[in-house]
Amino acid sequence: MGIKKYTAYTPSRRNMTGSDFAEITKKTPEKSLVFSLKKNAGRNNQGKITVRHHGGGSRRKYRIIDFRRRKDGIPATVIGIEYDPNRTANIALICYEDGEKAYILAPQGLKDGMKVMNGPDAEVRVGNCLPLEKIPVGTMVHNIELHPGKGGQMVRSAGAAAQLMAKEGKYATLRLPSGEMRMVPLNCRATVGVIGNIDHNLINYGKAGRVRNMGIRPHVRGSVMNPNDHPHGGGEGKAPVGRPGPSTPWGKPALGYKTRGKKASDKLIVRRRGGKK
Repeated sequence: MGIKKYTAYTPSRRNMTGSDFAEITKKTPEKSLVFSLKKNAGRNNQGKITVRHHGGGSRRKYRIIDFRRRKDGIPATVIGIEYDPNRTANIALICYEDGEKAYILAPQGLKDGMKVMNGPDAEVRVGNCLPLEKIPVGTMVHNIELHPGKGGQMVRSAGAAAQLMAKEGKYATLRLPSGEMRMVPLNCRATVGVIGNIDHNLINYGKAGRVRNMGIRPHVRGSVMNPNDHPHGGGEGKAPVGRPGPSTPWGKPALGYKTRGKKASDKLIVRRRGGKK
């Protein structure tokens, strides 16, 4: 994927950039694999806002992605690479030899007409999905399962990849994009390759309207609110926080405060992101 620049005929377009969609080969989605999304604007079943700054945005349909890749031993042909409005990565439409179609995350280097396969007998090749015990150490993988058969849960965004560092006993050690070193059962599956659309993080939206089209509403800083609306509010001019540390609107610690509690999976984390255990 490349980045295209826009002609600066207004101030907002001066630094605006976007994707050139060079990887995209198929424009319309497969009808049997999409369904409409209902908008809820961050509200729960009582109509109360539980997630702020959500609402509006362009209408979009959800593409059903096969994160499990459980159709073993049957080769599939890549029909086309498509844009997916629900994620940063592009997706690939594949058709198995028995006629069934599915969407998968499109890794870098996957082209129309290429063959992909799932299962323990698959080759270690871009786009193929197989258990970690069958993948050589040092290989870059994505769409990694945490529990066998549940489907890929980790490393699914554009340009992301984890590296298989070691295999010992029942576990494989992976280095995740965050820098975390984590053990995953060897019978969990992963897909070989780096997810495509690697330049996604270089896009400059340029104007507020493009962000509103994504369904994101304006975010107001707490320091410009009144003290009855936010702990950071009040004071004359640009007043400091006035507390031991930054807070959420509800007075909880924010910005760097660790919120992860004790979990059973803590014993599988070899090194936390940031280089700490």
